[in-house]
Amino acid sequence: IGRQGVDELGPAFPAKFFYALILRLVLKEVSTMSYVDGFILAVPEDKIPDYKKLSRKMGKIWREYGALAYVECEGDDVPVGKLTSFTRAVKLKPGEVVVFSWIVYNSRAHRDAVNKKVMADPRLNKEMKSMPFDTKRMIWGGFKTIVEM
Repeated sequence: IGRQGVDELGPAFPAKFFYALILRLVLKEVSTMSYVDGFILAVPEDKIPDYKKLSRKMGKIWREYGALAYVECEGDDVPVGKLTSFTRAVKLKPGEVVVFSWIVYNSRAHRDAVNKKVMADPRLNKEMKSMPFDTKRMIWGGFKTIVEM
């Protein structure tokens, strides 16, 4: 809209314009929930520095290809449950810590496209040769967001 078009809309134009813009952004946020890949694994305590180094590299690669967020968390208050727990899920051994991680995407299709690029990246292949944890005890899955605030 040129200056003349703005004048024709009258003095309420800026307020109406920004109200409509904010409404559009809010509706977009509400109607478009993200997709999350979640991971739980056991890392030997003495390998945490190596794991952090690896995670920083991996996070840069995932973010470079479009992941919205890449988060790695070291267990701090992770009790052993009677039937189920994070510690039981990864068969935690003495001297290990539970790591909980997630990567956020726009959608499952976005996740699939990002992961395809990540898996083809030669930097990832180099890092996969010597992982600082037992990959057989890693649990992962993709999740549709049902509540996002």
